[in-house]
Amino acid sequence: IRTFFSSTMDKKEHIPPAWDYNPSSWRQRMPLIIIAAVGFFIALYMGLYQLEVLDTVWDPFFGDGTQKVLTSSISKALPVPDAILGAFGYVLDAVTGVIGGVARWKKMPWIVVVFGIAIGPLGLISVLLVILQPVLVGAWCTLCLVTAILSVVMISPALDEMLASLQYLQRAKKSGYSFWRAFWGKDEIYLHVK
Repeated sequence: IRTFFSSTMDKKEHIPPAWDYNPSSWRQRMPLIIIAAVGFFIALYMGLYQLEVLDTVWDPFFGDGTQKVLTSSISKALPVPDAILGAFGYVLDAVTGVIGGVARWKKMPWIVVVFGIAIGPLGLISVLLVILQPVLVGAWCTLCLVTAILSVVMISPALDEMLASLQYLQRAKKSGYSFWRAFWGKDEIYLHVK
């Protein structure tokens, strides 16, 4: 997968030290943005069912499993339907994936960290909810499984970019620059950090 996402067109100055590709390249981030958009539409569809805007919800494999899961006590544990929260999470993934250029791992570490947090832990919550389906509800939800798979697929590339940013921040601090100013992309510190 890494070879697929690496770009031979990356400029050397945009590739982090000791890396062989740029984790902030559009070739790396665009699939994540597209996956987030797909996840958003699926989660929105399920959320509209939970909000009773739609009368039925499609499930090709588990019959009324999706309906059981989406109307379960787990999905109603919060004041907002969990699928709507999932849709919001995917919007956050897409928006934070779009912000910044190909050198954002060093010019905008703050957005890379937000991107990594939006995808990583929130993706793991999605997986946890899927695990709870058969245990607590006694049913499976095809669309929930699809969104969980989408979330898991996004984790590794997003965490790669976050790792590059954290390594840059560590080098900036070792070079005597303020970690906080480097985190916020202040003073063009990235021009001086090797």
